[in-house]
Amino acid sequence: MSEILASLRFLMASHSPPLDALVVPSEDYHQSEYVSARDKRREFVSGFTGSAGLALVTKKDARLWTDGRYFLQATQQLSVEWTLMRMGEDPGFDAWVADNLPVEAAIGIDPWCVSVDTAQRWQLTFAKKQQKLVQTETNLVDEVWKSRPPAEINPVVVHPIEFTGCSVAQKLKDLRAKLKNEKTRGIVVTTLDEVAWLYNIRGTDVSYCPVVHAFAIITSNSAFLYVDKKKVSAETNCYMEENGIDVRDYADVSSDVVLLASDQLDSTSEVKGTDTATGNGTTEAGHNIDRIWVDPGSCCYALYSKLNSEKVHMQQSPLALAKALKNPVELDGLKKAHVRDGAAVVQYLVWLDKQMQESYGASGYFLEGQSANKKKDLGAIKLTEVTVSDKLEGFRASKEHFRGLSFPTISSVGPNAAIIHYSPHAETCAELNPDSIYLFDSGAQYLDGTTDITRTVHFGNPSTHEKACYTAVLKGHIALGNACFPNGTNGHALDILARIPLWKDGLDYRHGTGHGIGSYLNVHEGPHLISFRPHARNVPLQASMTVTDEPGYYEDGNFGIRLENVLIVKEADTKFNFGDKGYLSFEHITWAPYQTKMIDLTLLGPEEINWLNIYHGRCRDILAPYLDESEMAWLNKATEPIGV
Repeated sequence: MSEILASLRFLMASHSPPLDALVVPSEDYHQSEYVSARDKRREFVSGFTGSAGLALVTKKDARLWTDGRYFLQATQQLSVEWTLMRMGEDPGFDAWVADNLPVEAAIGIDPWCVSVDTAQRWQLTFAKKQQKLVQTETNLVDEVWKSRPPAEINPVVVHPIEFTGCSVAQKLKDLRAKLKNEKTRGIVVTTLDEVAWLYNIRGTDVSYCPVVHAFAIITSNSAFLYVDKKKVSAETNCYMEENGIDVRDYADVSSDVVLLASDQLDSTSEVKGTDTATGNGTTEAGHNIDRIWVDPGSCCYALYSKLNSEKVHMQQSPLALAKALKNPVELDGLKKAHVRDGAAVVQYLVWLDKQMQESYGASGYFLEGQSANKKKDLGAIKLTEVTVSDKLEGFRASKEHFRGLSFPTISSVGPNAAIIHYSPHAETCAELNPDSIYLFDSGAQYLDGTTDITRTVHFGNPSTHEKACYTAVLKGHIALGNACFPNGTNGHALDILARIPLWKDGLDYRHGTGHGIGSYLNVHEGPHLISFRPHARNVPLQASMTVTDEPGYYEDGNFGIRLENVLIVKEADTKFNFGDKGYLSFEHITWAPYQTKMIDLTLLGPEEINWLNIYHGRCRDILAPYLDESEMAWLNKATEPIGV
């Protein structure tokens, strides 16, 4: 790390103008949460591998900001040259820069890796001390990163309508109607999953996310895809032509945004399925339309800078909400994917329970007992966080439509489970221990849906404290999943439901409670979420959205607990309808048992016990066709009614 920082500081000093600081964000050119290996610049510079964080290198200092999910992980991964800045506890990035860097300091950024919103917020803060953002012409980290992975050439794949449920022509027609309604003549689409969703394409450019490195521009009479043309087969190119989409080189987006700004960007392809405008920035009614739609939260500052700021419509992309509102085909696919995924999880638990008993003499999934004798059978399989997660992936891989994992599996034992986004590595991971909690948070990509599930189990004798904490998490999980609320309610208002049982004992967790989930797309999908963070107020929940329900509790150095299901927002059938708003509720689509051995029944109320028994009954009914006789016998025992 010392050599990397020294090399960066040399480039900063020789830059024109010389830089007092260099910002290294986590994001790529598309503001992605998960990025390809060659875009992990912040990880390369700092050594911190979490998905969220911001690094700052000054002449004599190096700091990394990250959120509560990663405090423990960052403490373990950062070298002595780095100072961890805990978001929500320490001064924020822009405030720290304004207070600690000199007047008129020059802060360098790669404008391709910073969003419009972020850049403008920083500029306002820094201007108070005449500090300025300096857009570097090249990324200085790339100049230092001599072993940077090359760009991969992965094919663009057309995603069939049997899974998408809506044609490209219809999506373009709907989008152009929204452009017309907002009096805009075009939109620059930069978010990878929005490009993939709009054009019904998928790819493998980013691990765990079936997306393609691409931009899109759509106008009232044209549609463009900016991608490395080596990724586009002749068949896919024909598909693009049939849908009125011009395929252009990835790098051409920069010059084409300039043409778009001057109303000179046009397509030779015929527009499919729309008659919204006559072109030339004028509607049929003759009203001047000269604005370009840009999502300030996802569009990079580099492209925005090429537009006339007075003619930019700054608003969240209309595709974000359209993508979040699943159509009937997508909902059906998600439900089916979660059934197959639930079967894989049960098969994994059956296998793991047997292995824990054979290898460690554990009392097992069902029974509490004395501490086990470690390695009872020397010939048994060595169970580590990595080997068991590989086994789970194997069960998923046997299922129809499997295309890979949806994120790196969090397979964590004891103290490692307290690291919220823990990622085990074969060289350093822990061996399973029947006397410790085991938490696994995992998911898969299937052609018909994306999954995400967390279960926490113990194969020995859980302590009274561990059971009380597990039960508090379960109570919050049930409370949120059973919520009924009026239309217009946002995820910020609902977040408290999952925390109240924990708060009663003075406990809490530092992550949000729920995120949207894609339809064979990103496992984390906006624009809605359930969280204590202020931006959870921005988008109300609506029927046909998907969202996770995942409260937790973590004790550093001891254990972690999290329970997670995927829910679909649906219309609720209520006795009354106060205010004529209409009411919403949730439908669980994740099917896997909770470990009743971990539950303190004295802490559950009758309604919670009844809900759990009904849910477990549905697990048996729904998963039965996918399990063999021995697996079904195990599930029957795991889901025996409690409290009766």
